[in-house]
Amino acid sequence: MKNEKNTNNSTAHFRKDIGLFGGISLVAGMVIGSGIYYLGTTVLERSGMSMGLALLCWIVGGIVSILGGLCFAELGASMPVAGGQTVYLSRAYHPLLGFINGFNLFCINGSGSTAALAIASVAFLDGVMHLSSLTSKLLAILLIAAFTLINLVGVKKASYLQNFTMVFRLLPIVLIIVFGFAMGDVTPDLSLRHAFDGHSGITGAISLVAFATFASLWAFEGWTNMNSVAEELRNPKKNLPLSIIISLGTITIIYTIFNLAIYKVLPMDTISAMMAKGDLYLGSEVAVRLMGNVGYSLVLAGMIVGVLGTLNGGILVFPRTYYAMAKDGYFPKSFAKLNSKGVPANAIIASSVVACILVCLRDLDALVNLVIFFQAALNMLTVIGVLICRKKYPDIERPYKVLGGIPIIMITAALFAILLINQLITDPLNSLIGLVIPVIAVPVYFFFKKRNGGQDYSADNLE
Repeated sequence: MKNEKNTNNSTAHFRKDIGLFGGISLVAGMVIGSGIYYLGTTVLERSGMSMGLALLCWIVGGIVSILGGLCFAELGASMPVAGGQTVYLSRAYHPLLGFINGFNLFCINGSGSTAALAIASVAFLDGVMHLSSLTSKLLAILLIAAFTLINLVGVKKASYLQNFTMVFRLLPIVLIIVFGFAMGDVTPDLSLRHAFDGHSGITGAISLVAFATFASLWAFEGWTNMNSVAEELRNPKKNLPLSIIISLGTITIIYTIFNLAIYKVLPMDTISAMMAKGDLYLGSEVAVRLMGNVGYSLVLAGMIVGVLGTLNGGILVFPRTYYAMAKDGYFPKSFAKLNSKGVPANAIIASSVVACILVCLRDLDALVNLVIFFQAALNMLTVIGVLICRKKYPDIERPYKVLGGIPIIMITAALFAILLINQLITDPLNSLIGLVIPVIAVPVYFFFKKRNGGQDYSADNLE
C-alpha cells in the first residue's frame, strides 16, 4: 500500500490534536444523544413489554457493538488513515464497495444524519416557542452553518467542544440513575417467565430478541465513525482501540442501568399509558417525578446539548471519508484539499450543503431510516474484512488484534447476520428500499473510473 503526500496541497496536513479523552468523547458524543430517553420504549415494546427481556436486549446490543468495535479497532490500528470504513471495505473486498459506502454517507447516511440532528435540536424549542415549519428549517440550517464554521477553524476546537458536550450530556443521565435507585419505590418484574409467550421454540425466541436488539442498536449507532479521524489521533495504534473499547463498554453499562432506574420509578401500567398516548420520553417523566420542573429543565438541556454534540461530531468525522475518496480521484478534487488549519474545508462545506438541502425535504427521519439496513450490512462485511485483511496483507503491523481471535470475529459476524436477516423478515420494505442509493452509486463509480483512465479506487493515496 502506498503512502503518498497530498499533491493538491503539499504544505497542509492533518494535525494530531485528538488525545485519548478526545477519542472517548468523540465516540460517546456520536453515540449518546436524545435516543437514550425514548428508545427504551421501542425496545420494551419489541420485547413484548417484558422489562427483564428489554434489559437483556440492551446488554446484547452493547455486546454486539463492543464486539464490532473490537474488529474496527484492529483495522483502525493497523491502517490509521482518514476514510475509515470506506478504506477497509475497499482493501478487503473491492474498490466499488468502499465507494458505495462513501457515496451512501455523502448522500444520505452522513449528511442525512447531520440534517436530522439539526432538525431534532430545533424540535426541542418548538414545544416552547411553537415555531412555524419554515422557521424551524431556517434555524436548523443556521445550526449546521454554525457548527460548520467551528469545524473549519480546526479539529482541536471541534474536539474541545465535543469534550464539553460529552460531559454535560451525562449529567442528567447520571442524576436520573442516582435518584432513580435512591428514591424509586417500584419493584420491577425482571423475570423472563412470560417474555416468550407466543414465540414458540428456539427460533421464535431468537427472532424476538433479535428484533428488540436491533432497536437498541440505533442507540449505539455512531461508534464506527471514530476510525475516520484516525490520522488526527495522537498515538492512534494505542488510543484508537482504547477509545472504542472504553467508550462502548461504559455506554453499555450506562444504557442498561439507566433503563433499570426508569423501571424502579415508573410502574408498567404508567409506561403503557404513556406509550399509548405517544409519550415516549420515559427519562423526562422520571426527572419530573424525582426532581420537579428543575429536573425536567436539566434533562431537556442535557438532551439539547447531547444532540448538538452529536451534530458537531458528524460534521467533524464524515467529511474525512470524502477527503480520502477525493485523494484517489473518486470525489471532486477540491475535497482533497486541506486548509491552513489542517481540515478538509471543501469536503466539510459540501457535506453541510447537502445536509441543508435534506433539511428542506419532508419525512427526513423516514429517509434516513431507509439506509439503516444497508449500513448494518456494511458493518457486518467490515467485521469479516478483518480476516480477509489478515490474509491479503499479512505484513501490516498490527499493534492491536481482536481479543479472542478468529472465534470472536466469526461470532460477531454471525450476530450481525442474525440481526440483519431478522430485520429483513420483519421490515422488508424499508430494508429493500434502502438499497436504492447503493444502486445509484454504481454508475457514479464507473463515471469516476472512466475519468481516472480506468483506474480503480485504491484507497492508497493517503498521507
